This record gives sequence, structure tokens and C-alpha cells, in this order.
Amino acid sequence: MIRSAKLFAGAALAVSFLAPTLSASAETLFKIITVKDDIVIGLNDAELKDLGGDAGGIAKAIASKGSLTVWQYGVQRGKDGDSEVGPRQKIGVLANASLRVEPYKQPFKVLPHE
Repeated sequence: MIRSAKLFAGAALAVSFLAPTLSASAETLFKIITVKDDIVIGLNDAELKDLGGDAGGIAKAIASKGSLTVWQYGVQRGKDGDSEVGPRQKIGVLANASLRVEPYKQPFKVLPHE
């Protein structure tokens, strides 16, 4: 329990430093990091607002609900041949003691999900 509190406090602190650099696009990307892997997810403005508006809010929502359904994002080629980041599939993210959520920056165009 204490480890989780420290984890969320750390995530909230990281967000306070990184929040001004978040993308102004319709989709905001976050990286969810666990012991085994990391996943890039995208949230639209309404979803982000419902989850608290930042990475700390997302982490708290996952921890309190036990799981969260979100869109996984990945780099793909657009119709014009340029790289872009778009939705791949809906996934379920399960609460995990080693979970970390952080804003994700990348240079490509971000496409909205359904």
C-alpha cells in the first residue's frame, strides 16, 4: 500500500513537470510501463478529463477500478507514406503494483480513435 502511494505521488510529480509539454492534439498519448513491457495509449479530451486530466489521474483510475479499457496506439504509415501514430486496438489495462503512467511525446501526426 505504501509503495503504491509512493508510485502515484511520483507519477503526479512527474506530470507536474511535464504537463506544460503535453500535445494540443485531439488525442493525448501516454505510455503505461510495467515490469514486462510498455504500451502507448491515446485518450481524447473527454476521456482524459474523465480520468483526472493527467498521468496521475490515469494511474489512480487504473488502481481504483482494477482495470481500464483504452485504445492502444502505434506508429504506422499513412496514405501519403508519412509515419503517423494511430489506434491499433482496444485493450484492457490491469492494475499492477509496478505500474507507471507517463506522458508520451513523439514527432508524428496523431490520429483520433473511434
